[in-house]
Amino acid sequence: MPVTVLRFNLVDPAPTPTTLAARYRAAVDMAAFADDRGITMIQTEEHHATTNGWMPSPLAFAGAVFGATRRIGVTVSALITPLHDPLRLAEDIASLDLLSGGRLVTVAGIGYRPEEYAAHGKDWQGRGALQDEVLRTLLDAWTGEPFTYRGRTVRVTPRPYTQPHPLLLIGGSSRPAARRAARLGLPLFPSAHLPELEAYYHAQRAEFGTDGWVMLPQERTCLLHVSEDPDRTWADHGAHLLHEARTYASWQSAGIRSAVRSTAEDAEELRREGVYRIVTPDECVRLAEEAGAQGSLVLHPLCGGMPVDEGWRSLHLFAERVLPRLKE
Repeated sequence: MPVTVLRFNLVDPAPTPTTLAARYRAAVDMAAFADDRGITMIQTEEHHATTNGWMPSPLAFAGAVFGATRRIGVTVSALITPLHDPLRLAEDIASLDLLSGGRLVTVAGIGYRPEEYAAHGKDWQGRGALQDEVLRTLLDAWTGEPFTYRGRTVRVTPRPYTQPHPLLLIGGSSRPAARRAARLGLPLFPSAHLPELEAYYHAQRAEFGTDGWVMLPQERTCLLHVSEDPDRTWADHGAHLLHEARTYASWQSAGIRSAVRSTAEDAEELRREGVYRIVTPDECVRLAEEAGAQGSLVLHPLCGGMPVDEGWRSLHLFAERVLPRLKE
């Protein structure tokens, strides 16, 4: 059975405090529903300086999910770690690791939007050094022992639940990201299916003498919405999927490689492209069979401002008419 994932970034093209509050509450309720039915993972992410409410505080959201669930994991993919105070971030992740009993997975990304660094008063040109500092600080802090930080001795408590430390992967699509992961002995999570980067990472590990592994995305990643009538759903709600696709496309420069990348200009083109897919339950089962046990199904019920009731319809179809057949 593939890994089953619910993705949330809580985008709303015309956000108000009221609509966003309803969307956040729905996402936590959906996570609890998914937990009860054996879905594997909630995935969320971090972005700033947007006009559509894109999730800026994934760790706070993870805490709400953990408080409403008992089994399901939360992957933050990715956390833009250079934007965070290293000591406070070590405390926050350790606290979430304790709260959840080790269910938090953090993918440390360096980011690809200068606007986000400007919004937080961080040096875009110095992002590599900032990333090195925060990662080294996290690993030192989670030992629970005193260590030197910016010329002074500090100690971070409490120690996390997971030993030797909470699951921390390095995200990215570049050789510097792979080399950083290898040097620190941390696993690598490429942002796309990049076997050449995987090979480079292992070669670097051999040079540094470190252990590690790679979580390589599938060759083709699809974001799914389940419907009994995909034609109708594309007509009624395709604009929401297009909103997310166009937002991502506007952020990604030519050098960025991503598992989720679209060049579509309209909903019909987006549908033909196949990155965002609206599928029947039977089609979803076939996708699961193609993915196999090492693959994943990523359901995106609130994509691009999708109405909450339509998101629930998709999730119920997945839970009631797809999951039981996968478990068989």
